[in-house]
Amino acid sequence: MAQAQQPQRKKIESTGQMMKIMSDYFYDLNDAAKSETRKVAWCTSVGPAELLRAMGFAVHFPENHAAMLGATRMATELIPEANTIGYSPDICSYLTADIGAYLKKVSPLSKAYPGIDAPPRPDVLVYNTNQCRDVQDWFSWYARELKVPCIGITSPKNFTDVTEILIDDVTRQIEALIPTLEEISGQKLDLQRLRETVALSRECTELWRQVLETATAAPAPLTFFDGTIHMGPAVVLRGTRQAVDYYQQLLEELRQRMADKVGAVDNEKYRIYWEGMPVWGRLRQHSELFADLQASVLVSTYCSSWIFPDFDAEDPIRSMAKAYLGLFIVRSDTYKEQYIKAMLEKFHIDGIIYHDAKTCPCNSNSRYGMPQRLEQETGIPSLVISGDLNDLRCVSDEQTRTNVEAFIEQLEERK
Repeated sequence: MAQAQQPQRKKIESTGQMMKIMSDYFYDLNDAAKSETRKVAWCTSVGPAELLRAMGFAVHFPENHAAMLGATRMATELIPEANTIGYSPDICSYLTADIGAYLKKVSPLSKAYPGIDAPPRPDVLVYNTNQCRDVQDWFSWYARELKVPCIGITSPKNFTDVTEILIDDVTRQIEALIPTLEEISGQKLDLQRLRETVALSRECTELWRQVLETATAAPAPLTFFDGTIHMGPAVVLRGTRQAVDYYQQLLEELRQRMADKVGAVDNEKYRIYWEGMPVWGRLRQHSELFADLQASVLVSTYCSSWIFPDFDAEDPIRSMAKAYLGLFIVRSDTYKEQYIKAMLEKFHIDGIIYHDAKTCPCNSNSRYGMPQRLEQETGIPSLVISGDLNDLRCVSDEQTRTNVEAFIEQLEERK
């Protein structure tokens, strides 16, 4: 019997260029850590990276390193190392995997980038709790361990509208960081340089939005799984010309795919919205699972987390505050449901997958009735899959496959 032909994974040609600029970024970080003149700052992924870059810091993002630990499937074996020093297996597996890697003196960087043994030692750690409290606890551990300053922003949460009072609060907190950063960096904040950095972040975020919105086309030229890889420059190189240049190149390629009616998934039949974190150690398997079912997981709230339309070079600090407050994860369910409904319509979605990540309650929106409310209001069915971003002990591949296949059958019956 002839074997059924499997759908082909369509390679994005710009990936090679992305890998190069990411490599350049990590080697530059490594050089900065060895330099007597350059300073290194660790920053949370939606923290004040623009301010740090404008003050000359080389910026490392531990969340990016933690995601690499997940994607390389190193995380699961490292998490128990952090558990042994008192960090619960129920808290953020980014935190526990990253601290576990430090304790075990291992890193995926050493294999990917010869000559780099570990993330650079920080001169300062800067957090923003707009994602969760875990980032503050995470950075505080390193501050104690490495005896370096830890400063940050305590962000409001669970609000519907970004009000002037909230913006005032975060603006003052950002401004309060500046004297400490000036002392560590040895230079005064150059406001013009900050304006230029914020302008580049604004340009990057606009291009990234356009990249993701190419998936409104049918067939969609990229998937959520592509997005989790190609968002790298928007995370670690926001505020740089390299990120802007890369997304211009990627956007051009995707627009050509749109013109040629080339979909990321062969014979796209179902259009799926992914709500929540990816399962980093199962990106390839999940991509192939959905592709085999002719289902394109083409949009997510996660990849859109690095779209910041509120950046304004004319008012850089206040616009940074407003942009960070606009993050989906910190908003009320009222806002989140309005946002998702708009996305379902915009991208012509047939069904929603909610990833209930065991160690990431702040970014799992399936626990307080949202799937049921949205299905009642929109008529679009949903499926909740249990798993985790990094801890693969929380993931059942067989159960996931069975549930997804049954869900696609449900969508077929509706068609």
